[in-house]
Amino acid sequence: MKEIEIYRDPSSRRLGFQVREDRKLVWNEISRDTDIRKLRRHGLKTIDLSDNEMAKLHIRHLVGGRAPNAVDEILYRFEFPERPGALMNFLDKMGGRWNISLFHYRSHGADFGRVLVGMQVPRKAKRNFQKFLDNLGYEYVEETKNKAYRLFLS
Repeated sequence: MKEIEIYRDPSSRRLGFQVREDRKLVWNEISRDTDIRKLRRHGLKTIDLSDNEMAKLHIRHLVGGRAPNAVDEILYRFEFPERPGALMNFLDKMGGRWNISLFHYRSHGADFGRVLVGMQVPRKAKRNFQKFLDNLGYEYVEETKNKAYRLFLS
């Protein structure tokens, strides 16, 4: 049995959904391709984000559009160590130099928490921002150009 969770951005015509088979997040390639062909046959443009880690971990919980005043927003995915003070370390090293426009934390009982952070960093501050990232000590990936972000949050 397939169960479908739907996420809609009310400010656009975009619709995101996740398919679960038998209550598990398992959607094999054959089933996925068949479902995508059916959607396309009905004239719906589809983009498969099955391999997009950020979409699976964060975007499906954040659909709703971009904050209208989030100028110069850049997006990063971090792995925060699961220990007391990890968030405070991040904030202390950031030092109030940039505004946090989005913050989403996901924990799955691992040694680290998955965190998606949007920050407003003017172009002239990029060099200092990169120094902040280099000195932070947390794994990170820039997601500003991620397709899921562009579709549902920008």
